[in-house]
Amino acid sequence: MCSSQELSLRNLLITISYDGSKFHGWQIQHNALTVQEVFQKALYSILNDKPDIKACSRTDSGVHAEMFCISTKISHPIPCIRLKAALNSHLPQSVVVLDVKEVNDDFHARHNAKGKRYIYRVLNRCERDPFYTGRALHYRYDIDVELLNKASKSFIGTHDFTSFCTLDKREKGDFIRTIYDFNVKKTGDIVEFTVEGNGFLYNMVRIMVGTLIYISEGKIEKGSIPRIIESKNRLLAGKTAAPEGLYLNKVFYGEM
Repeated sequence: MCSSQELSLRNLLITISYDGSKFHGWQIQHNALTVQEVFQKALYSILNDKPDIKACSRTDSGVHAEMFCISTKISHPIPCIRLKAALNSHLPQSVVVLDVKEVNDDFHARHNAKGKRYIYRVLNRCERDPFYTGRALHYRYDIDVELLNKASKSFIGTHDFTSFCTLDKREKGDFIRTIYDFNVKKTGDIVEFTVEGNGFLYNMVRIMVGTLIYISEGKIEKGSIPRIIESKNRLLAGKTAAPEGLYLNKVFYGEM
């Protein structure tokens, strides 16, 4: 039987955005500052409680999020609009709460995610730009955007992406993912690699981008992405692109 406190819990969906250049990723670490740490401290300062929080994903050191979702159950009666304002007053300038709302009791920020969109940004010009330091990969050589946009379509579909992930303890068994769309475009000096899928393996987007850059450089033959996918061999894919260009752009949910 549920206690009265359990019955009064409110399930909240909190949407934040952050500049990851000052953080060692989302997940709490013992020896480095993370987004989860500063968020939990802000939440505790308001609620005087440490509710369990569920994140939509994990981002690595230096990776950014334009939309990052957290679910948590609290018993505090604070209205959502006031919690949003309070959190923003306690969080550093590099993290902002965009929205707080109540959702169904069984909603989970990660389990209910239907898909995600990532954008990888490259500053493509000879000179560095101080305003993009830590926020885009600086790449001085010409990028054949038309070639890479065509090549990116080979990722679309349901595949075993073993060749495009870094194997560690977080990847166990299932390497099959579905990519819904992949586009490469250039606006001014910025090249954007935009990919949507039902889920992504560790470093998967950064390895796909690194592979496309190798194709642009002629280090990997154009038309070879299907063969690399089929090989399930990480050594045949390109380098892992640097983290500073990667943004979690959107998380897709169904009914909440």
